[in-house]
Amino acid sequence: MKKILFMVVLSLSLMVCLTSPAWAGGLDDVNAGIAAGEKGDNDEAIRLFTKAIASGELSREDLFITYYNRGLAWAKKRDFDKAIADYTKAIEINPKYAYAYLNRGLAWANKGDYDKANADFTKAKEIDPSLADDNE
Repeated sequence: MKKILFMVVLSLSLMVCLTSPAWAGGLDDVNAGIAAGEKGDNDEAIRLFTKAIASGELSREDLFITYYNRGLAWAKKRDFDKAIADYTKAIEINPKYAYAYLNRGLAWANKGDYDKANADFTKAKEIDPSLADDNE
């Protein structure tokens, strides 16, 4: 009887732990990071995106989105080196997403590297010609 009671308590404890937000990972952290970023809490967004990336639970597409969003958070904090690194990782995963080039170009421009900025702006416009209207 004690063994059965122990197993029930153990099972219930595991269910609580595994469904607890403290144990959430992957997409839950990505979604929470997006919400934190929308509230202006870029430090929390970066922490959650980093945790999601480290989880190893993200699909390739979700990993791309997470790097891109973490790049946005770094850029809002004006840490352009880290933003560029994350936009670059996003581009490596999905080289056809124009906004990753556009935002990396903005980060390069903020660092004063206008040649790299122009190269990224040109690539963004090649992928999505409608961006030329937004930036010219």
